[in-house]
Amino acid sequence: MRTRLVEVDDAAAIREIYNVEIGEASVTFDLVARSAEDQLEWIDRHRGAHAVLVAVAEPDEGDADLPRGAAGDAVLGFASLSPFRERPAYATTVEDSVYVHRRARGRGVGRRLLEDLLVAARDAGFHAVIARIISTNEGSIRLHRTCGFEHVGVEHEVGRKHGRWLDVVELERLL
Repeated sequence: MRTRLVEVDDAAAIREIYNVEIGEASVTFDLVARSAEDQLEWIDRHRGAHAVLVAVAEPDEGDADLPRGAAGDAVLGFASLSPFRERPAYATTVEDSVYVHRRARGRGVGRRLLEDLLVAARDAGFHAVIARIISTNEGSIRLHRTCGFEHVGVEHEVGRKHGRWLDVVELERLL
């Protein structure tokens, strides 16, 4: 497994991973699946400092059913940096997102993505990384704590999805 910057040819694989989470889970607050065009626009917005990394592996028998990205690599997951807030004083703070294909979980993919994303954030000159995670997503909270994030608060009932109010845990890592 290795990580690399996203390429346009990874769009379909990322979209497949993300759209499952939109429809079946509450880990993202998006409610509508991304179209192919939406995904390409998202990749375009994440050029430069607000990077997207993909975790890829050479296709083997165990990864035969995973989506394919650029160069035919099996896409195991992706991670991104996004602006934290619009106001200029927040320019050195970013929010991270990490998504791992359901069949690739438990293999260290999320940790590799997050560790490499933190390096990319530091190299891009960012100072703080914020993770906003649904309170029931214990795996993601544990991953972020393992990578040095500290709990800074809870936003109660700030989202509603699948007929439920959702709390968001906020974690922070200074680079």
